[in-house]
Amino acid sequence: MIWVAATLIAATAQTARNAAQAGLTRQIGTLGATAVRFVFGFPFAILALGLTAVWVPIPRPDAAVLGWAALGSMAQIAATALMLVTMRGQGFGVATALMKTEPVTLALIGAVLLAEPLGLSRLGAIGLATLGVVLASGATWSRMAWKPMATGILSGALFGLSAIGFRGALLALPDGSYGIRAITILAITLGLQTVAMAAWLVLYDRPALAGIMAQWRVSLVAGLLGAFASLFWFIGFALTPAANVRTLALVEVVMAQALSGRVFRQAVAPLQLLGMGLILAGVGWLLAAT
Repeated sequence: MIWVAATLIAATAQTARNAAQAGLTRQIGTLGATAVRFVFGFPFAILALGLTAVWVPIPRPDAAVLGWAALGSMAQIAATALMLVTMRGQGFGVATALMKTEPVTLALIGAVLLAEPLGLSRLGAIGLATLGVVLASGATWSRMAWKPMATGILSGALFGLSAIGFRGALLALPDGSYGIRAITILAITLGLQTVAMAAWLVLYDRPALAGIMAQWRVSLVAGLLGAFASLFWFIGFALTPAANVRTLALVEVVMAQALSGRVFRQAVAPLQLLGMGLILAGVGWLLAAT
């Protein structure tokens, strides 16, 4: 069950990275904060790939690998931008919960694009955990404006599409262990994302680029955490369908609520605690079914 450990490590690192990015959004804007995880994460990915290449051969990507990686990379950029917009308009825990409707769309997309149907038992587990997400958000859905709800859910759907792209790239590599595949795809995707974001900032948003450089210490931490989290996401994707990984990752909602309470001083209501319990029950059901 290596994918279980990899997913839990990735979810923990991602929660910390999201908190760092949320703070950067207020200082350098949405696009600047979006670029941080890619631009400052890429050097760490190259370092990991270089150290790995000293000991073992690195698989050579073909057009199919690059195509899947590009799909995942661009979908992740759009998803991250929408995530930060949602965080700016809602609480940290609520925004995270909205995005974590992702496993439902991910299961459907995976069945269509990668022919990975999950079966009734695992779909039931995904549904239960997603219901827990809705309750754990603490949002008054009847009063919530449609725009933040739409951006949060769309962000989750795009994160799901990005996960499909990354798993497709990992499976398309001709050889290598799951660890080598993960490091290789990490370097490729962060490279594509860095080029895309850097070009956009240079051409259209130079003040954000200057802000990133001014906030380089926080940006470096966010980039390191982002690269570290992505590496373990990719290890999980290399070993099991992406919907399994993302459903288990719903424990991040529990982590986000705990972080909201301690750092952002946001109270947790009894209904939210029930939602967290349903998330954990759904995750347990998924592990049993898997």
